[in-house]
Amino acid sequence: MSRRMLVVGAHSADFVWRAGGAIAATTANGGVARVVALSYGERGESGELWKEPGQTLERVKEIRHGEAERAAAALDADLVALDLGDYPLEIDREALMRIADVIREFEPDVLLTHTDKDPFNPDHAEAFFAVERARSLAAGAGVASAFEIVTPPELFLFEPHQPELCNFTPTTFVDMKAQAYLQTYYGQRAEQRGNHARRSSGNDAIRYAEAFQRVTPQVVDAL
Repeated sequence: MSRRMLVVGAHSADFVWRAGGAIAATTANGGVARVVALSYGERGESGELWKEPGQTLERVKEIRHGEAERAAAALDADLVALDLGDYPLEIDREALMRIADVIREFEPDVLLTHTDKDPFNPDHAEAFFAVERARSLAAGAGVASAFEIVTPPELFLFEPHQPELCNFTPTTFVDMKAQAYLQTYYGQRAEQRGNHARRSSGNDAIRYAEAFQRVTPQVVDAL
């Protein structure tokens, strides 16, 4: 069980759909979780809000921030909103260093983000490469450096909507106990991954699971 989990999403709702169960499992077991929204998804993922007469960009951001804040609170996690803009999400040097600073300050054991490919959402791949690079900068490649560094956190990728089109291969399943409250798509996905988790572990008690892909090698004392 991770004691310190950092989840970085391209948009403010990503952490809920893709890692909400893992976050809840971490905090329920005494761990600490922080979620980072690189953007609010104000342009590409707020279509219903833009149907309201007289809607403004700042108002959409305000609403999305409130939603993300309440979702994070429900998971007992902290929210960091960087407001970098979406569609397209673009990470320059300053933004990259802001992400690296969050990693340094929080010192996570585990870091979760998007896959490196998503043909339906260019912001997701942008987030992956930024997080991967920021992790390396914050950790100083695991050696002593001229600046403050942290122990390299384990890096995992959460499951995208179309895993077979996004280079996603599930290697790790987190038992969710029950996720019946999720909307239809994620409920079905959780059931499917629960089946995979049962077959992989032999634990017939698992009903629902979230899938993740490990990027960093696993270091153990023995096999």
